[in-house]
Amino acid sequence: MKHAETNKQFDAALATCRDIFSRKLFDYGASWRMLRPQAVTDQLFIKAKRIRTLETTGQTAVGEGILPEFIAIVNYSIVGIIQLAYGYADSKDMTPEQALALYDEVAARARALMVAKNHDYDEAWRMMRVLSYTDLILTKIERTKEIEDHNGLTTVSEGIDANYMDMLNYAVFGIIKLSEQGLG
Repeated sequence: MKHAETNKQFDAALATCRDIFSRKLFDYGASWRMLRPQAVTDQLFIKAKRIRTLETTGQTAVGEGILPEFIAIVNYSIVGIIQLAYGYADSKDMTPEQALALYDEVAARARALMVAKNHDYDEAWRMMRVLSYTDLILTKIERTKEIEDHNGLTTVSEGIDANYMDMLNYAVFGIIKLSEQGLG
């Protein structure tokens, strides 16, 4: 039964992220199609670094908290996975409807991965602190940068897409935990 609650919470968190993504598509179109994978990784770094700073200092100069940054990590992770699959473009080359269809496809894969891992790890994420998700995301970003510096080649490790997927799932767990704590 506990896994069913996680699935429900995961779906709600992803729906929040999708809503933000959809509204930004309305504002900007699929302008993110111009981002090369390395730029996506750097955007993820900026968001995770800001979360860590907020966790460490407890102060924000711009008035936005941690939750919007976790949402951005989910959305940039999905963008990263799309960019790896389709390459970057020199202009907006897809409609908002096409972008949302790809978003939904990646989100469904992330959910399936979460369900499988959550089964094997028996909800261990629930016993973790939110700051651990931040540190794990930062670690995944550093791993991704190394893989990018090796032109995507690995000897025994998972690739960039797997790291993006893990970042996405850790960020969703952060969203869930913050929401449970009334910080969402």
